[in-house]
Amino acid sequence: MPDSATYQAQHKRRLSYMPWLYYRLKPKHLEWAAPWQGAIQARLCELETVEIGRNVFIAPEAQLFAEPGRPIIVGDNSYIAADAVLHGPITLGESVSINHHASLDGGRAGIHIGDHCRLAAYCSLYAFNHGLAPERLIREQPVSSKGIILQSDVWLGSHTGVVDGVTMRRGAVAGMQSVVTRDVASNTIVAGNPAQVIGQR
Repeated sequence: MPDSATYQAQHKRRLSYMPWLYYRLKPKHLEWAAPWQGAIQARLCELETVEIGRNVFIAPEAQLFAEPGRPIIVGDNSYIAADAVLHGPITLGESVSINHHASLDGGRAGIHIGDHCRLAAYCSLYAFNHGLAPERLIREQPVSSKGIILQSDVWLGSHTGVVDGVTMRRGAVAGMQSVVTRDVASNTIVAGNPAQVIGQR
């Protein structure tokens, strides 16, 4: 049987990649897990422009970058798993899950994710785009930003990408490995690259 310190170290790794387990911890485990989370979140608040709600889990391996004017706001009961990278401006509502290796960049206009949304592993949301004028190098192109909005109860399957300017309305779903390039209506299921309507909830 491993000693307490060894067990806790392994369990912290487990929570980082499966953070929903944090909300199922027994009181004896919360005795060490809650202070651990408190320290992680306090440090983030010292270093970055972040606002963190109640009962939030942020994996220590997650990377949050929020300069002044580009805040990250995390609503109550939300979690951000290991190796996710978030660059503000980003607003997460309540009970939002950002799973491991997701990548979100708010550009100038921002990413707004409503309550109860689920982003599976390796999702990518980029709220900016480069120009494509042929007479200029890509690195010299102007950058535009319209923003991305996921309304409440939206689910993105693993490896899904959402491009700048898209709104996915309440209850929309994007299947695994989709690339969402246009708005998605409420309770509509899309899949593919580019994503097309394949059904309704």
